[in-house]
Parts: sequence; structure tokens; C-alpha cells
Amino acid sequence: MPRAHAAEPLFDFADPEAARAFRVINDEVMGGVSSSRLRSAAGALGFEGVLLLENNGGFASFRGPVRIASHASALLLTVRGDGKRYKLTLKADDGNASPQYQAPFTAPARWTTLRFAPTDFTASFRGRSVDAPTLDLGSMRAIGLLISDRQ
Repeated sequence: MPRAHAAEPLFDFADPEAARAFRVINDEVMGGVSSSRLRSAAGALGFEGVLLLENNGGFASFRGPVRIASHASALLLTVRGDGKRYKLTLKADDGNASPQYQAPFTAPARWTTLRFAPTDFTASFRGRSVDAPTLDLGSMRAIGLLISDRQ
């Protein structure tokens, strides 16, 4: 009988250097004026900011490199937040020309571990659903979070 693999942490945010691998990407890339920032504190990565709808804006995100084991069947995300809807995002590269896979979740007020299987993700490109190959976790090279939808 095959042995189940234990959860393997992708990031250790107790090391402030881990946070430096991520970068903020806000609606300013399209003329919006939202702002956000990342901070490393108490072993976690903090994401905070202000979403503004001016100039057709309304999203804030961050993204960074990731290597997911080829045998991975799901991702676990330990999160605490503000009760708003976010999307966990994955991309096969770190560029802007390829689709991303998104899985929505609500950020609970207490620390909670959420599980995301490949079937929880849908492919999109610049906010619109697209046809794309089935998500293969092991081939993803960028991971991040996104908040949008006029929150």
C-alpha cells in the first residue's frame, strides 16, 4: 500500500527572507490607484492595503516563486483574515502572458487551515475565464493571493 506523504511546507515565514521573494501587483498596472504591502511578522506573511475603484481599479495581489512537489495532491493554506473573499492563485510561470488558476476562499477571523485540490481551481486570464489544461500542481511556478470584486 502506498504511503501518504506528510504535508511539506512550501514557505517558512519565520525567516523574513522568505517574504522578500514575493512582490505586490495592484491595479495600478492598469491605471488603478489601490495600494497594498507585504510584511513579515510573528512567523506569518501579512498582506494589507486599500482597494479603490477609481480609474477602473479594484484589485490588489501578491505573487512569488514556488516549487510544489510532483506528488502533491492538494495545497494547505493556513490563513487568518478579515472575512473577505480572496483567491489563491497559481501560475505555470511568473509572467503576465499566461493564464492563472484561481481558487476562491473567505479569510476567517481565526487561524484556519484550508485545503485546495486541483479541482478547486479555475483558469482565468486578466479576470476572464479561459479554457486551459487541467491544473498540475507540480508544474506551477508562481503562487499568490488576490482580492478584488469591489470589496
